[in-house]
Amino acid sequence: MTTTSGTPRSATADAPETAHVPPASSRATTLVLTVLVLSAFVMILNETILSVALRDLAVDLRVSTTTVQWLTSGFLLTMAVVIPMTGYLLERFTPRQVFAAAMTMFTLGTLLGALAPGFAVLMAARVLQAGGTAVMIPLLMTTVMKLIPAERRGATMGTITIVIAVAPAIGPTTGGAILSTLDWRWMFWLVLPLAVTALVVGTRFLRLSADTRSVPLDLLSVLLSAIGFSGVLYGLSSFGESSGDGHALSWASIAVGLLALAVFVWRQLRLQSRDRALLDLRPFRQRDFSVSVLVSALVFMCFLGASAMLLPLFLQSVLRTSTFVSGLVLLPGGLALGLLGRPVGALYDRVGARWLVISGASAMTAALWLFASLGAGSSLGLVVGVHVLLMVGIGLMLTPLMTDSLGALPDHLYSHGSAILSTLQQVAGAFGTAVFVTLAARGSLDPTGIPDVDGLRVAFVAAGCVGVIALIASLFIRGRRGGADAAARPAGDRH
Repeated sequence: MTTTSGTPRSATADAPETAHVPPASSRATTLVLTVLVLSAFVMILNETILSVALRDLAVDLRVSTTTVQWLTSGFLLTMAVVIPMTGYLLERFTPRQVFAAAMTMFTLGTLLGALAPGFAVLMAARVLQAGGTAVMIPLLMTTVMKLIPAERRGATMGTITIVIAVAPAIGPTTGGAILSTLDWRWMFWLVLPLAVTALVVGTRFLRLSADTRSVPLDLLSVLLSAIGFSGVLYGLSSFGESSGDGHALSWASIAVGLLALAVFVWRQLRLQSRDRALLDLRPFRQRDFSVSVLVSALVFMCFLGASAMLLPLFLQSVLRTSTFVSGLVLLPGGLALGLLGRPVGALYDRVGARWLVISGASAMTAALWLFASLGAGSSLGLVVGVHVLLMVGIGLMLTPLMTDSLGALPDHLYSHGSAILSTLQQVAGAFGTAVFVTLAARGSLDPTGIPDVDGLRVAFVAAGCVGVIALIASLFIRGRRGGADAAARPAGDRH
């Protein structure tokens, strides 16, 4: 059913949409989720697939390490800029239209990356890939929240964890395997047929009824979001390349970014009173949502900034491993994260989020400080063990945090809640990447600026401090049970 009214919707306005959705146990629901999960997996894999190739790319493209890291942090930044628009997109267009647009953008970016003659074109290709990926994550999470009953969401979100966390976790392994025998361009050529297949199959079989309405796109909000996030992250990353007077430009970029973000928030608060905000911020009125989103952002800062970025640099620059071996070292941790997805989700359905998140934050923090103690004489076995501990800790947290945050919201805020969660996760990941790589470069004693053991130790210490903050924040997670009790709460408690 499609509507064209631009008037505000209440929570009950979603009832007709839910009535059109097939039961959670039906084959149609399974097909919808399978198409979305597999497509998202292929897309999110590309967040970190280039991380093991940064050293090779810096040499091949003749740019510095702090510049080439933008192929990863720029990917995350683009996602952070685009994701706030997905609340609008999921209201204005059908899931099938949103899916087709996202996969088309990703496919074109993948083709452009394979043909890129230099850094500028390769960066543009990554932006296109990220634009498509950004739309897919909220679409996937919103669909789960609408199709799956509350008492089963934890287990289903465990599957989503495999997509959101395991795909970037095994990205370095995949990249290392490709680089062991092929040129970096094959990272794009090998993904291209998968992207085309997902586009064709998804467009053909994705059938999910939804209410849509004509809502105007606030272009000023889009511009403010882009200036805000890019200004802050560019300023942070440019510290690694600038000195003296160059720092003034970095600080100016950060200041402009923060000002734009402040105006963005102010504008959303005004627009949401008319139900026209690009990113509705009312989910932050729910305490459970706010706390879970904060912890989740800190986790992604460590996950993508330290594990997916710093660790490959440590393996290649300090332990002198090849890209292939670097990828293999990260594989056990990625597999551990994947295996934990559904069991942790099922456990969340029984006991809730609090102790799972606290345990996970403790393990993550311990692993980050252990990484800070590693040196040139450390064994690969030790690195593997610490990385597995890190991934286990993250695996214990991601599913409970995602499920708890969205489960605290009324139905009509699912799309905006998932957009906020995804935005802050990607911003935090990009922030962690920019900050940690900059610290590694600035702390390096190598005259070329390539991160060495001293610089990487500084960066891992910073990551360990972020882990401590995440552990403290996890203590504020409520002790209520998971999906079953959430479903039993009166509707008024969720508003």
